[in-house]
Amino acid sequence: MFGLGTPELIVILGIAVLIFGGKKLPEIGSGLGKAMGSFKKEVGDVKASSKELIDDLPGVKEVAEVKDQIDKVKNISNITK
Repeated sequence: MFGLGTPELIVILGIAVLIFGGKKLPEIGSGLGKAMGSFKKEVGDVKASSKELIDDLPGVKEVAEVKDQIDKVKNISNITK
């Protein structure tokens, strides 16, 4: 995990306890977890909406089909070699 070993994580946790106190750490962790969950949800929404937008553009599906056919032909030619 980012090149951090157990001793480094223990030191970081100890410093966090000294700075924020034992009662505040669960609240900070909870807030961080909620923020990460919200961020992941929004990233998923953006990916889904961009995929829908790309699929709605004229010609995109046809280009994807042609690309798939070309890839199949390439695979067949590699197998026969």
